[in-house]
Amino acid sequence: MNLDFSKIIKYLPYLLQGAGLTIELAILGIALGIFIGLVAALLKISHTPLRFIAHFYIWLVRGTPLLVQLFLIYFGLPQLGITLDAFPSSVLGLGINSGAYLAEVFRGGIEAIPVGQTEASLSLGMGKFLSMRRIIFPQALRISLPALGNQFIITLKDSSLCSVITMSELLQTSQRFASVTFASMEFYTAAAAFYLLMTTVLSAVLSSLEWRLSTENRTKGC
Repeated sequence: MNLDFSKIIKYLPYLLQGAGLTIELAILGIALGIFIGLVAALLKISHTPLRFIAHFYIWLVRGTPLLVQLFLIYFGLPQLGITLDAFPSSVLGLGINSGAYLAEVFRGGIEAIPVGQTEASLSLGMGKFLSMRRIIFPQALRISLPALGNQFIITLKDSSLCSVITMSELLQTSQRFASVTFASMEFYTAAAAFYLLMTTVLSAVLSSLEWRLSTENRTKGC
């Protein structure tokens, strides 16, 4: 078996472009997921009928594959008169999918805060919204940070599934050039190396952030 990784050099700018698009998809997808997940978490712990909507959303999304969700958005919605291009479909799919998992992450973080802190903030005259924003959520975010970072890494890798709806991210770019050059092993290995590099850098950044937050907590005596 002869492997010629020199072919990668010729197409390296295109692979870098695909990797950049992968990062963009992951960032936008996780940003949308954080918003959806936070809303769903707050609804789930509320005592209103809206909590059943949150329960249903989390149950439905976590119980179905991301690939099916992407197909429904990109190929299914046009039958309902809603047509989205590949990029917004990808961001929407990643956001909806990650939001269901982040909802449980945020819910767990919020419920980990002692009830006494909420009662104390309310006794000081804060409303429920202000108490959540200033007292509860900042602490819950620190608790949730490791799981949030893990979901970011998962979303980064899951963005490869967007290649099936014609999104020219890293994997589809690698597939295209692998079929043209008949160098499947070289291009798929290069794609794997790119994903490994991106997740390693992201893990290092998240670990540094966790260490900094824990150091600040120790300094403050938390």
